[in-house]
Amino acid sequence: MILALELFVMLVLANGAPVVARKLFGHHWSAPVDGGRLWRDGRPLLGKSKTWRGVVAGTVSCGLFAMVAGLGVIFGCLFGLLGLAGDMISSFIKRRRGLASSARALWLDQIPEAALPMVLALLWLPLGIWTAISVVVLFTLSNILLSPLLYRLGIRRHPH
Repeated sequence: MILALELFVMLVLANGAPVVARKLFGHHWSAPVDGGRLWRDGRPLLGKSKTWRGVVAGTVSCGLFAMVAGLGVIFGCLFGLLGLAGDMISSFIKRRRGLASSARALWLDQIPEAALPMVLALLWLPLGIWTAISVVVLFTLSNILLSPLLYRLGIRRHPH
């Protein structure tokens, strides 16, 4: 139970640390991961909201939390990086579908960024498949339900 909670917190950190970093640093270190490149369809590869600042913030925050929780800094950094990679996969798919970075894509916006790092957790930690699935479901539902509140509080730019 504690391990599942720690993994849930790490998913929240990987997802939330880039938002906090944007608030703290503004436009500093906001170079887009895709370098502003376009895909064959003429649309952005990922979009300007996926920044190196966010990658570093999400990765480091997960690494530090995992170190404190006794899961290991390497596991934490990889977990955070995979969460961010899942988020970038979602962005790539959304751009191919012609959706803006702020457009809502229910489930696509949440599941890849939760499922990808949970595969690592399954391989690395003594974790059962149903616990991993439960963490993905909990993260997905909490993200869907809490994002509007975070928007009203001025933490998120969009209500989803």
